[in-house]
Amino acid sequence: MGLNPLTSEERSRAVSKATAARARRAEAKLALKAGRLSLSELFRQAEQDEALARLKVTELLESFHGIGPVRSIAILEQLGIAASRRLRGLGVHQRRALIDFLEAD
Repeated sequence: MGLNPLTSEERSRAVSKATAARARRAEAKLALKAGRLSLSELFRQAEQDEALARLKVTELLESFHGIGPVRSIAILEQLGIAASRRLRGLGVHQRRALIDFLEAD
């Protein structure tokens, strides 16, 4: 069973929604990097904001100074979190482990 083709209006709305979600995630990552947003506050916001809930944990880690793609994967392995995980998919203990790890740095 195939997908129904989108009308140009539906496609335009979908593109606008995706662009807004990417902008929201970028804004949150910049706020984290600048120290205007704490990690625990980001987790609270992600419970209400679908765009933030879809943020990959690797992208979250890479928004911090000194953490690139290789180090973010190493951190996730050390904490026992899958690299494909998004904020929505983190459990309470995984969130706490990330917060504790990043606050200790």
